[in-house]
Amino acid sequence: MITLDAGNVLLKPTHRKQLMARLKRAIRIGDRIGDFVMKITMRRTGRHVEMTAKVHDRFGNFDLRTRGTTWTDAFRTIVRDIFRQLHNHALRRAAFTAT
Repeated sequence: MITLDAGNVLLKPTHRKQLMARLKRAIRIGDRIGDFVMKITMRRTGRHVEMTAKVHDRFGNFDLRTRGTTWTDAFRTIVRDIFRQLHNHALRRAAFTAT
């Protein structure tokens, strides 16, 4: 399950589609791991956009935070970090099931 809280950042419907398209790979891995829940919060402060992600899956929880000058910069960074963490959890899952 994915929750997006845009806060005080104005997102058009096309922007939301872009967000979901960029998250597609991370969602697929999270579903494979199991018990996948992700909440992304966006806040605009001055000229910067801050994004936080809280992710829960079968192998643990992790929180990520990033700032960028535009929402696309911040989102690109946070998606990369989410995917990296989920990939590590998937490797742990593979090692766990192999033993």
